[in-house]
Amino acid sequence: MSVTERTDVLVIGSGFGGAIPAYHLAAGGAKVVILERGPHLTAPDFTHDLRLGSYTRIVDLVQGDGITVVAGNCVGGSSVVYFAASLRAPGFVFDRRGSLGHRLWPSTLTRAALDPWYDRVEEALPVAEPSWDQVPYPGGLFAAACARAGRTCNPVPVAVDLARCTNCNWMLNGCHFDAKRSMLLNYLPAATAHGAEIRPLHEAQTIAPATTPGFRYRVAYTQLDAGDYRLPVGVGAIEAKTVVLAAGALATPVLLQRSAPLLGGVPQAVGRYFSGNGDRVSIADADEDKVRDLLGLERAPGIPYQGFPIGKPIGSMSYDRLDAATAEFTRFSLQQIYFPGITDLLAQATDTPATSWFGVRKKEMRARWPSWLSVLAMTEDDNEGVFGAPPPTGSSTRVATSLCLSTLSYRPTANTLRGWAAADAEARAVLERDGLARVRPWSENAAGSVSAHPLASCRMGDDPVTSALDERGELRGHPGLFVTDGSAVPTSLCVNPSLTIAALAERACPGIVASTAEAGVRARYGAPTPR
Repeated sequence: MSVTERTDVLVIGSGFGGAIPAYHLAAGGAKVVILERGPHLTAPDFTHDLRLGSYTRIVDLVQGDGITVVAGNCVGGSSVVYFAASLRAPGFVFDRRGSLGHRLWPSTLTRAALDPWYDRVEEALPVAEPSWDQVPYPGGLFAAACARAGRTCNPVPVAVDLARCTNCNWMLNGCHFDAKRSMLLNYLPAATAHGAEIRPLHEAQTIAPATTPGFRYRVAYTQLDAGDYRLPVGVGAIEAKTVVLAAGALATPVLLQRSAPLLGGVPQAVGRYFSGNGDRVSIADADEDKVRDLLGLERAPGIPYQGFPIGKPIGSMSYDRLDAATAEFTRFSLQQIYFPGITDLLAQATDTPATSWFGVRKKEMRARWPSWLSVLAMTEDDNEGVFGAPPPTGSSTRVATSLCLSTLSYRPTANTLRGWAAADAEARAVLERDGLARVRPWSENAAGSVSAHPLASCRMGDDPVTSALDERGELRGHPGLFVTDGSAVPTSLCVNPSLTIAALAERACPGIVASTAEAGVRARYGAPTPR
């Protein structure tokens, strides 16, 4: 028998988009409950080893039609498993028009308008600026190649306590040393210190009008088995005066789609305009002799870079092609990334589709593992992703602990392909100069697109036809229902999106608190950034 509980505010999801409003609402005096689909793990629980499935408790690999997305599934969300790159979006991003031909971001949102909210997040995390002696070898190699090709390159700002970082490179598994500044170390403990309650392994299923006077929404949920997330172990419902939906760009639109008949409909932009942030991965196979002769660099001997984690997954980045004066769909950044295992799969998938995963060529390529350099381009895509009809439960069909099948369909348009081609050409211009390396771009023909930065599937904007949220992040036609995760971001950003997602969530908080107060809750906005 399910029991209906009541709270002032219900937050669905505990990543950047959920943890930040949860803190401000709880600190402001509201009773807050947070539902999180994944488990609650902390530093001692994170597994750092090479066993297959060592990170599957907290990472989902979500396969759609034409795209695969990597996402977090735990308390703290993707902040626990991301690589901690923390960058502000370029100013031109906020003026993007896309193929629709009109401004896609709300007119009130510019880089200058968002800067104060970026400031707050950078203070709370905090964000560190590494020096060159803190950049691992692959990042230094990429930077040296950029310099030789006449480009600039910089260390990447990261939400990492560099003094605590052991350079273990197990970021995808969760930080065993609490060096990465995930939501587990700032906003979430600050929220619980003010009385917020986190409920892990609780998956929201539907949102409907509340039946109790004074409450606005009723959220039905399923409790999940800790060992197998496919197994329900209980059900329940919570009524709230305010709901903050922050389940992520792969889950938020699906939950709203399933809830549409109960809510009397949702905006037509829900589940449309998905962006993978224009992510595009290439593998460069470096000639070690030329690296030594042309760049003056030499990799140290031993097990480092023999397929074992070491260093940091992100080291350096070139911003040279983030030029506001150039045409849309030709602007992008290039970022050195490194993560064993995933790099292995990427390198093999970049080969021609007809090539076997076995045989002499693969053996030779595998032997050159230490010479591989991964480069992530973040480009301007065309928001072409669309979600189909929702599954009966959940945001996707879970076929294994960490493997899910989504209704998301992604077919890159000519605009997106143009951006990828420009990024491929730039990577080659930097890394193939004088035979320094051979670049293998990712092959969509072999495996579809791949992204770790899902965005825009329930986006904000001024146009009610092409955006689901108003500029405050409130779902159109549904007072008191806010969306604050990556799905609210209107477009790809050309940089890693975590800091922008967090800044937008901070920006939404005064309005969410005010709406909650209007619903009869004694809540006020004004809490300091958490420490």
